[in-house]
Amino acid sequence: MEALQHFLPQVWFVILGLFLLLYVLLDGFDLGVGILSLTSSNEERRSMLMTSLGNVWDANETWLVLMGGALFGAFPLAYSTILSSLYIPIMGMLFGLIFRAVAFEFREHSNRKFFWNFAFGIGSFVAALNQGFALGSVLQGIKVDTNGHFIGGTWDWLSWQSLLVALTLIQGYVLIGSTYLIIKTEGELQETHYRTAKIAAWTTLVGAVIITAITPIFYESARARLLEPPLLYLFALIPILGMLLIWQLISSLNHKAEVAPFVWTTLLFLLTFLGLGLIIFPIIIPNQITIYQAAASPSALVFMLIFVGFLIPIMLFYNIYQYIVFRGKVIGSAYHD
Repeated sequence: MEALQHFLPQVWFVILGLFLLLYVLLDGFDLGVGILSLTSSNEERRSMLMTSLGNVWDANETWLVLMGGALFGAFPLAYSTILSSLYIPIMGMLFGLIFRAVAFEFREHSNRKFFWNFAFGIGSFVAALNQGFALGSVLQGIKVDTNGHFIGGTWDWLSWQSLLVALTLIQGYVLIGSTYLIIKTEGELQETHYRTAKIAAWTTLVGAVIITAITPIFYESARARLLEPPLLYLFALIPILGMLLIWQLISSLNHKAEVAPFVWTTLLFLLTFLGLGLIIFPIIIPNQITIYQAAASPSALVFMLIFVGFLIPIMLFYNIYQYIVFRGKVIGSAYHD
């Protein structure tokens, strides 16, 4: 039983990481396209961007719902504490997601689309910004008592470090959104997103380098883990792999590849998640509460594991089938070759 109590929280930590990664990748390009829609020069371009998301955007957000439910069931203490400390950014994120969903549907039936176009773009930006604030706040630590209950202030999530993380995450979303649009568009619109992808790649790199540099300086717990062998060698390898992936991404954009930029960007996100997971594990409420302290009972974790074991393959199959069915270019009359 003791071995099970040690093993099950680790399994659920990995599952939650998988849900979060899938959400960031899938809804990440979704939000990125929404942000990019704010820069579109005319209604036809905006329509093409919206059409590229029309059949996939709602399914992408399913992973966020699943992650929230899994966190509540597997780590109830972490769920209550994290949501208490991040009440404002989480409500801001939900408001942005709801606003963009309403705008997406209403735009289809509106004769004057300007307001709903703007609402969709702003909703995407607000959702991405608040996700960045939440991530930055978790990374810098949450004030809790010995029982893991939140004892901080309402505005603890707002700092220059969390703002830096938020702006970098937005650039990451713009990057993956641009590489997605390279696959889905052609002609002049595709050329535009080759350019936006290059800009977003460099701005994301600058933000990532700054965050990597300041993390061991300002966060003692992260510094202790970063300087401990054998993790020291892994952390030293991650920036090297990251620079290699960035080089491959820029090279694929320069050579006007279509699918490769999205693949390299996905690998960059995967590498980033791996690094964050290694820094945090086994902490789930930084910087004090571990997954073992916050976990639900072994019986509850086993029951949920059986349920999720059936659910994950179904959801993955549905997502993959959806992208296969709706593959291909989105073509507008003004951009058709």
